[in-house]
Amino acid sequence: MRKYEKKETGMLTELYCNRCGKKLHVENGIAMEGVLPVDIAWGYFSKKDTQRHQFDLYDNGGLDVCFMGALEVDRHGNINAHRGTGAFAGIGGFANITAKTPTVVFCMTFNAKGLEVTQEKGVVTIHKEGEISKFVEKVSSVSFSAKRAIENGQKVLYVTERCVFRLTPKGLKLIEVYPGVDIQKDILDRLPFEVEV
Repeated sequence: MRKYEKKETGMLTELYCNRCGKKLHVENGIAMEGVLPVDIAWGYFSKKDTQRHQFDLYDNGGLDVCFMGALEVDRHGNINAHRGTGAFAGIGGFANITAKTPTVVFCMTFNAKGLEVTQEKGVVTIHKEGEISKFVEKVSSVSFSAKRAIENGQKVLYVTERCVFRLTPKGLKLIEVYPGVDIQKDILDRLPFEVEV
């Protein structure tokens, strides 16, 4: 076979059969004539199986519900799960998992660094509040978009040790307060924004 390449890029532009002289199909510098594309699908019991198929499951809505952590939540319901003060971690598969899952549950404490809480016989007692609030006016980085979740019709819950919020088109709505928790003192007074009750 004879081939002709652009000298400056080295990319294949034309390809001819040496035997019959037929011009063969070239696409993006790759000879595509008589090519059999192969996609490797590892077997069920292969140790490599989850390398690719796991994200296919996430990206195509294969989960019914997911449970995720969060560093910050804002008034709109946006989540920061990857950028802390003075630190940055990649978002990893967080966006893949949360983007197409119909029900997303964020599990976190109301605040951090020093929080002391116990639960006995179904009653929650907050002994000491944490120094860092996880509920903020605006998240420092968006890992999960509340607006997109609303547009996609996802059900989103924010579960803490003292209460549960649900995402609505207006923002967060307080839907459950655990026994032993004072709704005003332990929740509403500690939020930097108003929520629907």
